[in-house]
Amino acid sequence: LKAQDFFAKCAVVSIAPLEQQDWVRLTQSQFEPVRICANFWIVPTWHELPPAARQVIRLDPGLAFGTGTHPTTRMCLQWIAEGRGPQPLGRVLDYGCGSGILAIAAAKYGGADIDAVDIDPAAVQSALDNAKANGVTIRCGLPDKAQGRYKTVLANILSTPLKVLAPLLCALLEPGARLVLSGILERQAEELREAYAPFIELEVAATQDGWILMTGAA
Repeated sequence: LKAQDFFAKCAVVSIAPLEQQDWVRLTQSQFEPVRICANFWIVPTWHELPPAARQVIRLDPGLAFGTGTHPTTRMCLQWIAEGRGPQPLGRVLDYGCGSGILAIAAAKYGGADIDAVDIDPAAVQSALDNAKANGVTIRCGLPDKAQGRYKTVLANILSTPLKVLAPLLCALLEPGARLVLSGILERQAEELREAYAPFIELEVAATQDGWILMTGAA
């Protein structure tokens, strides 16, 4: 610790032995099935399926973001399952896919020709593995794999990169397409509206625990 820059003005207060435990079981116990909506659940592989689960994504925590526990992910999943209305998802892009959870959900809810991209090669591999484990087909790769136009573009990142990506993401929308953005705090709504105003009008579609989901139609 002392070799690290962040240790300046810090001190080791105490050192004590830690009793050996079943660390795998302890870690698993922290992750319960996540209810997205009435019949849609995210369930770790070591858990039995809840009786109410009719649509399921099997997903274990890993190196890539996206297990369904964070409000930003839940809101995106709820939009896919219930919030998009009668319009089909069509061709889908999950930009900043992490674990691939949104792309997998899109596949299970009728999306077609699905691309999932991320700047982290570990996330790309995670998304591929998770898609295979859930019996769906998605294309995964680095951001340059996002090509052509899409009917649905999902991006659950953070507000700063979302603002920078505004021209790129909007250029990937086909006429009548929908853009779904998350990773945004309530106080950042106006910043996002301004960043996307030259391309698309955004509105707040959902709010959870101080986070918002913003959507717009091309």
